Amino acid sequence: MAGKKAARLPREVYERELRSLQIELVKLQEWVRAEGARLVVVFEGRDAAGKGSTIKRVTEFLNPRVARIAALPKPTERERTQWYFQRYVEHLPAAGEIVLFDRSWYNRAGVEHVMGFCTKEEHQRFLRQCPVFERMLVEDGILLRKYWFSVSDAEQQARFKRRLDDPLRRWKLSPMDLESITRWEAYSRAKDEMLVHTDVVEAPWFVVESDDKRRARLNMIAHLLDSVPYHEVPPPVLDLPERPRATGYERPPRDLQTYVPDHAADL
Repeated sequence: MAGKKAARLPREVYERELRSLQIELVKLQEWVRAEGARLVVVFEGRDAAGKGSTIKRVTEFLNPRVARIAALPKPTERERTQWYFQRYVEHLPAAGEIVLFDRSWYNRAGVEHVMGFCTKEEHQRFLRQCPVFERMLVEDGILLRKYWFSVSDAEQQARFKRRLDDPLRRWKLSPMDLESITRWEAYSRAKDEMLVHTDVVEAPWFVVESDDKRRARLNMIAHLLDSVPYHEVPPPVLDLPERPRATGYERPPRDLQTYVPDHAADL
């Protein structure tokens, strides 16, 4: 509810619903594969807004040959001379595939624009071309879903602090992330301008409130499932065969092979 922060979703409720949604994601995957559909899901938002953890839950039980993550590094010198959208096009799905963009072509509307990595003319050209580009994708039959993860400045600051103190997540912090703290309003203005130009009927934006990561994950996954007209595809009937009788095979002596030390025995 607007203006009132909802209580954090209890873990038991979250895990039960997440499992239910992940079962549906597997059904969605099988429908995509059977129908030869092409699904693109764009994840954008502020640093530490929960995009990565949501992508992890979406793909946790999916077949990586069907559902893959596109998280492109900064462009090479050659790529900088290409049409801006060119390097993203080659990561688009073929029939029966799902691609989740962990950040996408919208880098130009956000970090590149705010940090001065592109010119004003390049930024304005992007805002003009992006709706045309996305309309072409949709017209060609691609199912395009775009999610913006929204996080408050206080919650972002708290997450940055936890990352700074956590050796398992310290790698997630970069100088660029910390710079975003001092440019909060600049990023807000850039996001607002981006939405004005690219929130089009054919490819609308969907905002995910993500101060509570558990709610954000469930809300985003549930919306994605509701937005795609998939149906359950009956799985093939499989019978586990009986093991054949032994025919005299003998395993080579163990001392001929190098084994990993039993670290667990010392715990």
